[in-house]
Amino acid sequence: MTNKTSNKMWGGRFAAGPDAIMEAINASIGFDKRLASQDIAGSRAHAAMLAAQGIIETNDAEVIREGLLTVLSEIEAGSFEFSAALEDIHMNVEARLKEVVGESAGRLHTARSRNDQVATDFKLWVRDQLDAADGALEALIRALLAQAEVGADWVMPGFTHLQTAQPVTWGHHMMAYVEMFGRDLSRMRDARARMNESPLGAAALAGTSFPIDREMTAQALGFGRPAANSLDAVSDRDFALEFLGAASICAMHLSRFAEELVIWSSAQFRFVTLSDRFSTGSSIMPQKKNPDAAELIRAKVGRIFGANVALMMVMKGLPLAYSKDMQEDKEQVFDAADNLMLALAAMDGMVRDMTANRTQLAAAAGSGFSTATDLADWLVRVLGLPFRDAHHITGSLVALAEKKGCDLPDLTLEEMQSAHADITDDVFSVLGVENSVNSRMSYGGTAPAQVRAQIARWKEKLG
Repeated sequence: MTNKTSNKMWGGRFAAGPDAIMEAINASIGFDKRLASQDIAGSRAHAAMLAAQGIIETNDAEVIREGLLTVLSEIEAGSFEFSAALEDIHMNVEARLKEVVGESAGRLHTARSRNDQVATDFKLWVRDQLDAADGALEALIRALLAQAEVGADWVMPGFTHLQTAQPVTWGHHMMAYVEMFGRDLSRMRDARARMNESPLGAAALAGTSFPIDREMTAQALGFGRPAANSLDAVSDRDFALEFLGAASICAMHLSRFAEELVIWSSAQFRFVTLSDRFSTGSSIMPQKKNPDAAELIRAKVGRIFGANVALMMVMKGLPLAYSKDMQEDKEQVFDAADNLMLALAAMDGMVRDMTANRTQLAAAAGSGFSTATDLADWLVRVLGLPFRDAHHITGSLVALAEKKGCDLPDLTLEEMQSAHADITDDVFSVLGVENSVNSRMSYGGTAPAQVRAQIARWKEKLG
């Protein structure tokens, strides 16, 4: 297409078309062509409403609606020729529609602007991403539930500061991520409900004098309601920011889990074995099996969070209503959505394929004086000692065991009594890791019975 064609789309205001530099900085078709199906859906709904309100002839509306389907089929088939001179997806579609149906195409833009058109397209696209993330998160949660169910009573070390803290169960650890991703799921759903207002009909910024029916177009496009303020409708990008915010938190959760999988699959831990489908080898070291998928997931948070910051910076200083700055709202959202979905799919696959090493988990659970807190609790519960005194006594016994090169359960009763004379044989009943995890019956605790109760709650919640 020529600059002259582009100039015609603008109307008679400009005597000359933009030069190559202006065309390059102004055009968005290189990326906003991803909005094609949403743009056409919005235009078809708008045309139907215009006819229903008697603003355009019914025959024109039907010609337009059928012509738009023809344009969509060309785009989906890959035969559509996008033009940078036509700037964006809206003008590209409208220009091709005119070639397909003739002068009727010119009636489509009655009672709307590119401002409300792009806001509608982008909202529809982001809403689709929220729905896709919803499905991907639910699939990942189900994969974690399956892992938790298998290992509900498998003991493993729980960590703070990446140091052995107290024994927990494999199922309990998996359920921690179920809770995290469950909150991500709720954020996606909350964002969808809040953003589900239609900008279409806000026109350039002030609404329109034509007797349009915004409820009709909102309903046709699956929105819950039309946006209540035309200035806000064309300048709002909260929906994209909220999606990026939720995506950033979700990516952070994915990154934390990915970090654990990298550590757990190492030769030093051997807690899990990742499948070959999500691992790679080394070009020089034949023994290597690298957790590359986990490492790449761990890195995704950088670009997703970066997209969030970038759009915040674009929007932070803009007066109402629309400014061309807002053309910069899409590329980072597209990239973030693509990478979030890829990371979710990869994590889902890894969780479904990975194998936990029960023997290694159990061996690690019993090391590092992991039942020291159980000993302190016993001193409080049975001997009635203040917890600070019990903490001090337990610390002295840990030092003794460390000096002997053994764990707490390996100390003799006499050695225990050297720290406090009233300690009895009953103390050994709390020092095994199995006893430790079984005793943690408080709501949300690591006891297998509690883990299974939480699994059942989530299964019922998901249906």
